[in-house]
Amino acid sequence: MSELLRVESLVKNFPLDRHQYIAAVNDVSFTIGRGETLGLVGESGSGKTTVGRCVLRLIEPTAGRIEFDGKDITRLPDDQLRALRGRMQLVFQEPWAALNPRRSVRQAIEEPLVLEGRLDADQRAERVDEILRAVNLLPKHLSRYPKQLTASEQQRVGVARAIVTQPDLIVLDEPTSALDQSVRAEILDVLIELQNQFGTSYLFISHDLTAVERVSHRIAIMYLGRIVETGATEEIFARQYHPYSKALLSAVLYPDPHRRLEQFLLEGEIPSAINPADECSLYARCPIGLPSCLEAFPPLEEVAPGHHAACYRWRDLVGGLATVPDATSVPDEEGTV
Repeated sequence: MSELLRVESLVKNFPLDRHQYIAAVNDVSFTIGRGETLGLVGESGSGKTTVGRCVLRLIEPTAGRIEFDGKDITRLPDDQLRALRGRMQLVFQEPWAALNPRRSVRQAIEEPLVLEGRLDADQRAERVDEILRAVNLLPKHLSRYPKQLTASEQQRVGVARAIVTQPDLIVLDEPTSALDQSVRAEILDVLIELQNQFGTSYLFISHDLTAVERVSHRIAIMYLGRIVETGATEEIFARQYHPYSKALLSAVLYPDPHRRLEQFLLEGEIPSAINPADECSLYARCPIGLPSCLEAFPPLEEVAPGHHAACYRWRDLVGGLATVPDATSVPDEEGTV
């Protein structure tokens, strides 16, 4: 699988004053292949949405390198970046807020094609009809407005808008979290079908681990601005080499009770992201932490073929040698801790 996106040492800081800043993204690196889905997961505030917006250059990175199709887009002038916009698209979390209430479904889906300027009116109409069928909407929907659609239909329109220019990469920012459980699976099926049809790559940002498992080829787990573990989806769900990953996965609620992992709970609150120290940011919450964890943030090292984790005690954790005391924290229903 050839590489489409490479992110190296990405940093995004938000200044508070002359001496303080919020480290939203702290030295993040990953790749996405053509036709591949990378699931980016973590608790609210972990920095995953900021990563997605940096990748699309909707916000400017503080440092790092973002290569799209072999070209470093962090240094592209505005006119060249604008020419790439059709190849990189975004699907928002809240479909009703992402659609213009004054534009019909046809106008909403057609707008990216108008901005591109490559197709005439007949070609645009043909393309819109093709995409409408691809997201399982009917011709009758074209004349409707967002308020006349269900939440599922609104999100299908959002997906159609993103895919209509045949982009190479789509960043999906919590695309199912605002939907009822009954329709989430429908949207995920649409995304999988579109990827199979068009070969599009996805950066799938979510805290819904069951959705991530269903659509992702690989997973990167973020905690407080850093990636702490990454690997193939089936490997991540089968075996976790980082305490945060283990806690996150043990909180997932499956229909099959036999799939539930043994509980591994974290105590306390997430530390502040203001001027973070160069140490393991999970230490205060980690039941297996040692004082040596405070010396420096653990490097993201390969712990198994294609599987990387940032933990000094990963051997003890996966080998069952680490002592884990009782904890009282209770995970929420979304699978966060």
